[in-house]
Amino acid sequence: MILSIIIPVYNEEKTISEIIRRVKKVKLRKDFLKEIVVVNDASLDKTSEKLQNIKGIIVLNHKKNLGKGAAITTGFKKASGDIILIQDADLEYDPEDYTRLIRPIVDGFTDVVYGSRLKNYPLRIRGTRKTPLITHYLGNKFLSLVTRMLYRTDLSDMETCYKVFKKGVVKDLKLRANRFDFEPEITAKILKNGYKIYEIPIKVKPRGYDEGKKITWKDGFIAVWTLIKYRFIN
Repeated sequence: MILSIIIPVYNEEKTISEIIRRVKKVKLRKDFLKEIVVVNDASLDKTSEKLQNIKGIIVLNHKKNLGKGAAITTGFKKASGDIILIQDADLEYDPEDYTRLIRPIVDGFTDVVYGSRLKNYPLRIRGTRKTPLITHYLGNKFLSLVTRMLYRTDLSDMETCYKVFKKGVVKDLKLRANRFDFEPEITAKILKNGYKIYEIPIKVKPRGYDEGKKITWKDGFIAVWTLIKYRFIN
Protein backbone atom coordinates (compact mmCIF):
# COMPACT_ATOMS: atom_id res chain seq x y z
CA MET A 1 0.00 0.00 0.00
CA ILE A 2 1.02 3.60 -0.52
CA LEU A 3 0.61 6.49 1.93
CA SER A 4 0.57 9.81 0.08
CA ILE A 5 1.66 12.69 2.30
CA ILE A 6 0.64 16.10 0.95
CA ILE A 7 2.63 19.07 2.25
CA PRO A 8 1.35 22.54 1.22
CA VAL A 9 4.16 25.07 1.52
CA TYR A 10 4.33 28.86 1.53
CA ASN A 11 7.44 30.66 2.81
CA GLU A 12 8.69 27.88 5.09
CA GLU A 13 12.43 28.06 4.40
CA LYS A 14 13.23 27.62 8.10
CA THR A 15 11.36 24.35 8.54
CA ILE A 16 10.76 22.66 5.19
CA SER A 17 13.97 20.61 5.14
CA GLU A 18 13.46 19.42 8.71
CA ILE A 19 9.81 18.45 8.31
CA ILE A 20 10.59 16.42 5.20
CA ARG A 21 13.47 14.76 7.07
CA ARG A 22 11.07 13.80 9.85
CA VAL A 23 8.47 12.52 7.39
CA LYS A 24 11.08 10.36 5.65
CA LYS A 25 12.30 9.04 9.01
CA VAL A 26 8.90 7.71 10.07
CA LYS A 27 8.74 3.92 9.98
CA LEU A 28 5.50 2.41 8.71
CA ARG A 29 4.48 -1.21 8.29
CA LYS A 30 6.66 -3.17 5.89
CA ASP A 31 3.85 -3.35 3.32
CA PHE A 32 3.63 0.46 3.14
CA LEU A 33 5.48 2.90 0.89
CA LYS A 34 5.55 6.68 1.37
CA GLU A 35 4.86 9.16 -1.40
CA ILE A 36 5.72 12.73 -0.39
CA VAL A 37 3.98 15.38 -2.48
CA VAL A 38 5.12 18.94 -1.74
CA VAL A 39 3.08 21.76 -3.25
CA ASN A 40 5.04 25.01 -3.26
CA ASP A 41 2.44 27.77 -3.32
CA ALA A 42 4.67 30.41 -4.99
CA SER A 43 6.92 30.96 -1.97
CA LEU A 44 8.87 34.20 -1.96
CA ASP A 45 11.70 33.10 0.32
CA LYS A 46 14.30 30.34 -0.17
CA THR A 47 11.78 27.48 0.08
CA SER A 48 12.08 26.71 -3.64
CA GLU A 49 15.88 26.49 -3.45
CA LYS A 50 15.73 24.13 -0.50
CA LEU A 51 13.21 21.87 -2.22
CA GLN A 52 15.49 21.55 -5.25
CA ASN A 53 18.12 19.94 -3.04
CA ILE A 54 15.85 17.32 -1.49
CA LYS A 55 15.66 13.93 -3.19
CA GLY A 56 12.87 11.38 -3.08
CA ILE A 57 9.94 13.79 -3.15
CA ILE A 58 7.47 15.09 -5.72
CA VAL A 59 7.46 18.88 -5.98
CA LEU A 60 4.60 20.76 -7.61
CA ASN A 61 4.85 24.52 -8.08
CA HIS A 62 2.13 27.15 -8.26
CA LYS A 63 3.11 30.13 -10.42
CA LYS A 64 1.22 32.47 -8.08
CA ASN A 65 0.10 32.20 -4.48
CA LEU A 66 -3.36 30.61 -4.39
CA GLY A 67 -3.66 29.55 -0.74
CA LYS A 68 -3.42 26.44 1.41
CA GLY A 69 -6.66 24.94 0.16
CA ALA A 70 -5.62 25.29 -3.46
CA ALA A 71 -2.25 23.72 -2.71
CA ILE A 72 -3.86 20.71 -1.04
CA THR A 73 -6.28 20.30 -3.93
CA THR A 74 -3.32 20.29 -6.33
CA GLY A 75 -1.75 17.59 -4.14
CA PHE A 76 -4.93 15.50 -4.21
CA LYS A 77 -4.81 15.43 -8.02
CA LYS A 78 -1.24 14.13 -8.04
CA ALA A 79 -1.39 11.71 -5.12
CA SER A 80 -1.42 8.05 -6.11
CA GLY A 81 -1.63 6.53 -2.64
CA ASP A 82 -4.32 4.28 -1.21
CA ILE A 83 -4.39 6.57 1.83
CA ILE A 84 -3.84 10.34 1.80
CA LEU A 85 -2.55 12.37 4.75
CA ILE A 86 -2.15 16.15 5.04
CA GLN A 87 1.00 17.47 6.73
CA ASP A 88 1.75 21.15 7.45
CA ALA A 89 5.20 22.38 6.50
CA ASP A 90 6.01 23.78 9.95
CA LEU A 91 7.03 21.72 12.98
CA GLU A 92 3.80 21.95 15.00
CA TYR A 93 2.68 18.41 14.18
CA ASP A 94 4.74 15.26 14.78
CA PRO A 95 4.97 12.76 11.88
CA GLU A 96 5.63 10.03 14.44
CA ASP A 97 1.82 10.02 14.84
CA TYR A 98 1.36 8.59 11.33
CA THR A 99 1.20 4.97 12.43
CA ARG A 100 -1.54 5.73 14.94
CA LEU A 101 -3.44 7.88 12.47
CA ILE A 102 -3.57 5.37 9.63
CA ARG A 103 -4.20 2.27 11.75
CA PRO A 104 -8.02 2.67 12.00
CA ILE A 105 -8.19 2.92 8.20
CA VAL A 106 -5.83 0.00 7.60
CA ASP A 107 -7.84 -2.12 10.06
CA GLY A 108 -11.06 -1.33 8.18
CA PHE A 109 -12.60 0.54 11.11
CA THR A 110 -13.17 3.81 9.26
CA ASP A 111 -12.41 5.68 6.03
CA VAL A 112 -11.49 9.02 7.63
CA VAL A 113 -9.28 9.90 10.60
CA TYR A 114 -8.58 13.32 12.13
CA GLY A 115 -5.77 13.92 14.60
CA SER A 116 -7.40 15.87 17.42
CA ARG A 117 -5.42 18.47 19.37
CA LEU A 118 -8.41 19.15 21.63
CA LYS A 119 -9.70 15.72 22.60
CA ASN A 120 -8.97 15.11 26.29
CA TYR A 121 -7.03 18.38 26.41
CA PRO A 122 -8.36 20.80 29.07
CA LEU A 123 -7.89 24.57 29.00
CA ARG A 124 -5.18 25.70 31.42
CA ILE A 125 -4.89 29.45 31.95
CA ARG A 126 -1.88 29.43 34.29
CA GLY A 127 1.05 27.34 35.44
CA THR A 128 3.88 25.58 33.65
CA ARG A 129 1.38 23.65 31.50
CA LYS A 130 -0.57 26.76 30.49
CA THR A 131 -2.38 26.39 27.18
CA PRO A 132 -0.48 28.29 24.46
CA LEU A 133 -2.38 30.65 22.15
CA ILE A 134 -5.52 30.56 24.29
CA THR A 135 -7.57 32.58 21.80
CA HIS A 136 -6.81 30.00 19.09
CA TYR A 137 -7.74 27.19 21.48
CA LEU A 138 -11.10 28.82 22.23
CA GLY A 139 -11.66 29.63 18.57
CA ASN A 140 -11.04 26.03 17.55
CA LYS A 141 -13.36 24.85 20.32
CA PHE A 142 -16.09 27.16 19.04
CA LEU A 143 -15.68 26.09 15.41
CA SER A 144 -15.88 22.44 16.44
CA LEU A 145 -19.05 23.22 18.43
CA VAL A 146 -20.60 24.82 15.34
CA THR A 147 -19.62 21.74 13.34
CA ARG A 148 -21.24 19.42 15.87
CA MET A 149 -24.46 21.44 15.94
CA LEU A 150 -24.80 21.72 12.16
CA TYR A 151 -23.69 18.22 11.16
CA ARG A 152 -24.69 16.08 14.15
CA THR A 153 -21.20 14.81 14.79
CA ASP A 154 -19.06 14.45 17.90
CA LEU A 155 -15.99 15.94 16.21
CA SER A 156 -13.70 17.74 18.68
CA ASP A 157 -11.18 19.40 16.32
CA MET A 158 -12.44 20.40 12.88
CA GLU A 159 -9.48 22.71 12.14
CA THR A 160 -6.73 20.14 12.68
CA CYS A 161 -4.06 19.78 10.02
CA TYR A 162 -3.89 16.00 10.38
CA LYS A 163 -6.68 14.77 8.15
CA VAL A 164 -6.30 11.25 6.74
CA PHE A 165 -8.54 9.57 4.17
CA LYS A 166 -8.90 6.63 1.90
CA LYS A 167 -8.30 8.04 -1.56
CA GLY A 168 -11.87 7.33 -2.62
CA VAL A 169 -13.21 9.71 0.03
CA VAL A 170 -11.72 12.79 -1.62
CA LYS A 171 -11.38 11.57 -5.22
CA ASP A 172 -14.68 13.00 -6.42
CA LEU A 173 -15.13 15.84 -3.93
CA LYS A 174 -15.69 19.19 -5.61
CA LEU A 175 -13.72 21.58 -3.42
CA ARG A 176 -13.95 25.33 -3.96
CA ALA A 177 -11.92 26.68 -1.04
CA ASN A 178 -8.50 28.09 -1.86
CA ARG A 179 -7.34 29.26 1.55
CA PHE A 180 -7.96 28.29 5.17
CA ASP A 181 -11.66 27.77 4.47
CA PHE A 182 -10.51 24.42 3.05
CA GLU A 183 -10.73 22.86 6.53
CA PRO A 184 -14.45 23.53 7.15
CA GLU A 185 -15.39 22.84 3.53
CA ILE A 186 -13.80 19.41 3.31
CA THR A 187 -15.11 18.48 6.77
CA ALA A 188 -18.64 19.56 5.86
CA LYS A 189 -18.63 17.62 2.59
CA ILE A 190 -17.15 14.48 4.11
CA LEU A 191 -19.82 14.48 6.82
CA LYS A 192 -22.61 15.21 4.33
CA ASN A 193 -21.43 12.23 2.27
CA GLY A 194 -22.12 10.01 5.25
CA TYR A 195 -18.59 9.29 6.44
CA LYS A 196 -17.84 8.91 10.13
CA ILE A 197 -14.73 10.83 11.18
CA TYR A 198 -12.70 8.90 13.73
CA GLU A 199 -10.42 10.97 15.96
CA ILE A 200 -7.01 10.10 17.39
CA PRO A 201 -5.66 12.39 20.15
CA ILE A 202 -2.37 14.08 19.20
CA LYS A 203 -0.08 16.65 20.77
CA VAL A 204 1.27 19.69 18.97
CA LYS A 205 3.82 22.43 19.56
CA PRO A 206 2.02 25.62 18.44
CA ARG A 207 4.11 28.36 16.90
CA GLY A 208 3.41 32.09 17.17
CA TYR A 209 3.01 34.72 14.47
CA ASP A 210 6.64 35.73 14.94
CA GLU A 211 7.54 32.17 13.87
CA GLY A 212 5.42 32.24 10.72
CA LYS A 213 1.90 31.32 11.84
CA LYS A 214 -0.52 32.58 9.18
CA ILE A 215 -4.12 31.89 10.23
CA THR A 216 -5.91 34.83 11.92
CA TRP A 217 -9.21 35.64 13.67
CA LYS A 218 -10.65 36.70 10.31
CA ASP A 219 -10.31 33.13 9.09
CA GLY A 220 -12.48 32.06 12.02
CA PHE A 221 -15.42 34.11 10.75
CA ILE A 222 -14.91 32.72 7.25
CA ALA A 223 -14.88 29.18 8.70
CA VAL A 224 -18.23 29.72 10.47
CA TRP A 225 -19.81 31.01 7.26
CA THR A 226 -18.32 28.10 5.30
CA LEU A 227 -19.79 25.56 7.73
CA ILE A 228 -23.22 27.18 7.51
CA LYS A 229 -23.09 27.52 3.72
CA TYR A 230 -22.20 23.91 3.01
CA ARG A 231 -24.80 22.63 5.40
CA PHE A 232 -27.36 23.71 2.83
CA ILE A 233 -25.53 23.64 -0.52
CA ASN A 234 -22.96 21.41 -2.22
